[in-house]
Amino acid sequence: MRQFPLEMHHMAPGRVVEWRLRSTAAEAAGPGGAAGRRASFNQDKHFTVAEESRAADDPVASWIAVTFEVSGVLDEDALTRSLLAFVRRHEVLRCEFRRLAGELACAPIPADELRLDTVEVASFDRTEEVTGFLVERFKRSIDTLSWPLFTMGAVLREGSATVYLAFDHIVCDGMSMPIVVQEVQSGYEALRRGEQLDPAPAPSYLDFAEEQRRSYLSIDAEDERLGYWKEFIARGGEFFPRFPLELGVEPGRMYSIVNEASPLLDAAEAEVFEKACLAVDGKPFMGVLAAVAVCLREAGGPGVYRGFMPVSERGRAAWTNSVGWFVNTMPIEFDASPGRDFSQVMASVRAGFSEMIDHVDVPFVRAWELLAPQEFAARSWPYPVNFFSYIDMRKCPGAERHEDWRPTSHVWSAQANGACSWFQRDADGLHMNSIYSDTPAARRTMDGFLQALRGTVQEIARHGSFRRPIALTPPRRPVASTPLDLAAFARRG
Repeated sequence: MRQFPLEMHHMAPGRVVEWRLRSTAAEAAGPGGAAGRRASFNQDKHFTVAEESRAADDPVASWIAVTFEVSGVLDEDALTRSLLAFVRRHEVLRCEFRRLAGELACAPIPADELRLDTVEVASFDRTEEVTGFLVERFKRSIDTLSWPLFTMGAVLREGSATVYLAFDHIVCDGMSMPIVVQEVQSGYEALRRGEQLDPAPAPSYLDFAEEQRRSYLSIDAEDERLGYWKEFIARGGEFFPRFPLELGVEPGRMYSIVNEASPLLDAAEAEVFEKACLAVDGKPFMGVLAAVAVCLREAGGPGVYRGFMPVSERGRAAWTNSVGWFVNTMPIEFDASPGRDFSQVMASVRAGFSEMIDHVDVPFVRAWELLAPQEFAARSWPYPVNFFSYIDMRKCPGAERHEDWRPTSHVWSAQANGACSWFQRDADGLHMNSIYSDTPAARRTMDGFLQALRGTVQEIARHGSFRRPIALTPPRRPVASTPLDLAAFARRG
């Protein structure tokens, strides 16, 4: 399973149907409803940005989507029942978000009051037509300020179907996408066998959000738990670690995006790369991060790598298979100075990662609000930020069936003012996706970075070291391939 731009999905055309969610309780009661529960820090910031952007007539738009394949003639009734069971199982998907007395509240609709209506949408004869339709459909239908916060549908053919679901980030993260596929597919197959689905709800993201707020809403900037963040800021002079290469972006300006995906290692090379990392007491994600740091340094960046790294928060309790935004973003710092060999850089990555994990509990949004209040008031990060994300999709729920289901995930954002890169390992190898500002300088920089990084990880796979000088020369533009993710699972590297 990989994430990559939806425009790159070579989806066979067919008849498109959608399942529209509605609440019978809302129809009976009209506007209003219960006050609900408090949103998480991630949700509150995301919703606030959407509100402020709408007021400024500069709407922020984004979505996270997943597709998967169903072989044979689709049983529409079974898929309808599986989709409804999935939505009922995850409380966050049933939530309406409202601003009440300054606080963002999540008001969950009771599971038994939800219904799905099947709607015939259109038929398409060409792949480009159906792909273009879905891109525009997701842009139009996903709105942070409106319920429901996701859309569900399928492209039907005589002998197969492609099912799609697209979500606003406020109700899910990238690691939720494999859970979506596993639950909907497994439910569909069970219903086709005549079995009944377990109606028990999944552990709720709303409980996670409440626990997080109880622990961190009352802290102030002097709280000792912010010590790791303060030391990181003191060494770099800023809350946000800057992306160290030239992207040609102007301060305060947002740009349309380039969304690209490319292979770095094939399956065999990725296996050898992993062995090279294990040989120096590291994990594959550490090896990729070490290679990124060395490539940035060789292109003119500093010897000390400083960046942000998203980390999953699912494993701390019962939320392993729950849908929600279980991601914390943490700063990481380590030495990748000239003259250090692969094992030495890996030792620095390992030490930096261990230090980061020791302080992972403080929510990123809370640290941002307390330690960089001026930047927190803005609707975006202030400048290009150094950001690294890695996920091993082979360890996700349902991975053993990915060859049958052929799931893919896709992320889109209307604008950016920097560059973010995501790395994914799957059965086919190691892949990189980058979303960055569409400027000539950024295209040149990211092209060169990709080529240098590919060469570096291949050198590690072949020789277990950085054997040759790494040069970022502007190569020919690469042909985009397949990957992408907005939430990493660094602990599982």
